[in-house]
Amino acid sequence: MNPNDLLEQFLGVKSSDSTRKTQASNPSASGSLDLGSFGGGALAGGILGLLLGNKKARKMAGGVVGYGGAAAAGAMAYKAYQSWQQGREVAAAPVVTAEDIVQVDHTFQPAAMKTRNGQPFQLVMINAMIAAAKADGHVDAAEMKTIFDRVEKMSLDAESKAFVFDALSQATDIDALVSAVNGVEQAAEVYLVSRLAVDVDHPAERIYLDVLANKLSLPRELVTHLDHQADHARIQLRG
Repeated sequence: MNPNDLLEQFLGVKSSDSTRKTQASNPSASGSLDLGSFGGGALAGGILGLLLGNKKARKMAGGVVGYGGAAAAGAMAYKAYQSWQQGREVAAAPVVTAEDIVQVDHTFQPAAMKTRNGQPFQLVMINAMIAAAKADGHVDAAEMKTIFDRVEKMSLDAESKAFVFDALSQATDIDALVSAVNGVEQAAEVYLVSRLAVDVDHPAERIYLDVLANKLSLPRELVTHLDHQADHARIQLRG
């Protein structure tokens, strides 16, 4: 099993590194990512898109993650972390650009992160997004069967499929998820990808995020910066 490839397929990322670098060399005039063309479509071929459903996938900040995958998630978490450390006001904090995605600090690159339990951090991210996406209880047995059938047909090796099936089948255990997280950098990224996989207007999902942030021991100010990055991506997507 290749954890990085599994994470990208989970997100539905289709663009190659060279495509992302080309995009990064010619960002929009404002310097921020143009997410409007994605419309959540980048998730269409991914497991997360199946789990969320079309309506929910379009409401989430799928453009930036669908475009840059794990690198985009890392860049957003790092940008929020920087702003928090610098004591910036949230409203004036810079948001992720295309350049940030290809130049993300190595401490926020999932492949370089070492977890407490030795599990690849990419798999922790997948578990986090699955738990968040299931927080509102919308995935019933029939929908789960559909997801399993689709995953079975994907070009994943047997070990990757087994991991996904187990993650989807297991009941959400926030404590087990948090126990793998090592340090504030990983905590920030776990919260961010969870935030991207929920509808914050749904009470159950908002409560789930609050509980997660508390168990991750994230400073409140850092959480607001992480929310700022996710909200900006969502505004661009809707625009």
